[in-house]
Amino acid sequence: MLFQSFLSWLAFPVYVWQGVGVRLKTERMLPAEGRVLHRIAGEGEPFNLLVIGDSSAASVGVGRTEDGLAARLAALVSERTGRPVEWRAAGFNSATAGQLRDFVVPNLAAEDWTHIVLAVGTNDMKNFHTARRFKAEFGGLLYAVRAKWPEALVLWSPVIEMTRVPALPSLLARVLEIRARIVNRVGERLCAERGAITATRLPVEDPQAGFSRDGFHASAAGYDAWAKHLLPFVLDEAATADGSAPSAS
Repeated sequence: MLFQSFLSWLAFPVYVWQGVGVRLKTERMLPAEGRVLHRIAGEGEPFNLLVIGDSSAASVGVGRTEDGLAARLAALVSERTGRPVEWRAAGFNSATAGQLRDFVVPNLAAEDWTHIVLAVGTNDMKNFHTARRFKAEFGGLLYAVRAKWPEALVLWSPVIEMTRVPALPSLLARVLEIRARIVNRVGERLCAERGAITATRLPVEDPQAGFSRDGFHASAAGYDAWAKHLLPFVLDEAATADGSAPSAS
């Protein structure tokens, strides 16, 4: 990991040069309109789902929140289990792990969330946060979530493969992929230490369909694919055939 980090810092001028170009050309998309909490009727024990994250929690990339990650995941849980599902999305565009720890979690009421999804890491990676900084801030986020909801199942969705993001030039994507792998390794280790689950990386099979018009945030199809990918982890059905726990790559 140290060698990969060293390589990515050697390529930092590329990150600055191409990153500025991407930022200038990429449309700044706003959070989706619509509700950020809702209850789906059902029978049996309530399934209370909280999604904490960056632009993915704010459903950036789609027009309505019902097409976003939290709403789609809640709908899939309802369809699979038949249980009543109460869901909430909490987060904001460009949020890092430290910002979620400091500004989002403290302002959430200590309601009975039984399942918590953390969708964070992309901005830490994109902002070139060091492994040490991400360890401190994501580790602090895990502690804060665990302290507030000690009985909840906590799931982290790691950073996707950056070479599959349409908005990124090839060279910049390769540099950011190095950073993404560092973030994912640190995050996976912290989750294992602190009683959280790490989902496998979301496979990006069709980038043109899976990303919104800015080429960076998920589209409705992308959020739906993401929710379907996370569903077995949220329902604790994702053990591999040999009985080992899933991990991010």
